[in-house]
Amino acid sequence: MSYASSHPIVIIGAGPIGLAAAAQLVVEGQSFLLFEKGPSIAHHIKQWEHVRMFSTWQYNISDAARHLLELTDWIAPANDTVPTGTELIKQYLAPLAALPEIAPSLHFQHEILSISRAGLDKMTNASRDVTPFELVIDTPNGRKHILARAVIDASGVLGRPNPAISSGHRVEIEQNLPVRYSIVNAKRDTVVFANQSVAVIGSGHSALNSLLELVSIKAHYPETEIHWILRKSDPVQAYGGEDKDALEGRGALGSRIRQLVERDQIRVHSSFKPQSIESKGKSFDITAQDGRSLHHIDQLIVNAGSRPDFSFLEEVRLDIDPVTESSRILAPLIDPNLHSCGTVRPHGEAELRHPDLGLYLVGAKSYGRAPTFLLATGYEQVRSVVAFLVGDEARAKQVKLSLPETGVCKVSLPQSSTSCCS
Repeated sequence: MSYASSHPIVIIGAGPIGLAAAAQLVVEGQSFLLFEKGPSIAHHIKQWEHVRMFSTWQYNISDAARHLLELTDWIAPANDTVPTGTELIKQYLAPLAALPEIAPSLHFQHEILSISRAGLDKMTNASRDVTPFELVIDTPNGRKHILARAVIDASGVLGRPNPAISSGHRVEIEQNLPVRYSIVNAKRDTVVFANQSVAVIGSGHSALNSLLELVSIKAHYPETEIHWILRKSDPVQAYGGEDKDALEGRGALGSRIRQLVERDQIRVHSSFKPQSIESKGKSFDITAQDGRSLHHIDQLIVNAGSRPDFSFLEEVRLDIDPVTESSRILAPLIDPNLHSCGTVRPHGEAELRHPDLGLYLVGAKSYGRAPTFLLATGYEQVRSVVAFLVGDEARAKQVKLSLPETGVCKVSLPQSSTSCCS
């Protein structure tokens, strides 16, 4: 890229992956700007700050960040302990963001409105690969235009939760009902859910954590009713590997939910695909595609995953898989329709590359709608991407990633005899 030394690399999102990218760029001696839409770092993590993660600190700190922090008086947490979201921020992300090599380049309440090649629309080919990116940014001091030699989008997906209706539409009534998309926090939310009839939609780890929090509320307010709406045919599919999972916390979560279901603390509604929600005064009814209905629901928790925001990427060229909404090359590694393994083969810059050279979607956003993203995956992604951007293609290709097995592996790859978990 002939303009490589003229403009900074722009990072979008000051979460764990965005900050890891910043640390990697510091190590490589590259100039960068880091823009965060929220008022502080780790804006999305604060939605689940009370939840304990599955992975130990070993998997939650990037090598580049650790290197920079160890040059200070930072006290590293024990590798074999498991942090909560709050601890991840206080013990790692906040000290990292405060480093003098990073803090001056970190800008809060800066929302990316649009990205294009400077002076070129999406249709123009001439000089495209040697033209810098132009970002239009809404800032506290008005709208600004920034030129960048490359863009690393680590904005995540939690800002766009999936709706309650199984067809993927967000129905109008959903906007006016007591619906929340974040994980329940019993300490904060007891007054909301105590002695209420609550439905939880979802089968992933967020939904399971919401169920646990609701059960803790029910222990003090026994009239609380907990309904678990599952699109899956059997709750066993949501329990995961349990004692076979290499991450003890992840396996234990599934086991605890199974025990609570068996003790009738949670009412399971399997193969229930919500089709409509109808207001009934102070409560509402949820009706499935097969005609079954849940009546007199007071509160609804929708933990059904999230989807990426491409709205500010309309003028750049992306190669997006139509199913997962991830990078097309990455999709076969993570598509839950093909396999259920939480362990993903190593991948880096080559799998994340888009037709507009120098543009990368990393972290949870690189997975699109697919689940089971771990921070260690994103850390290796940005290490590989940054290596490529500084011209070290050999190091970019040397991708190494060791992730703990889930204990579950279901493969549906046509004409394939290879296990995705092997």
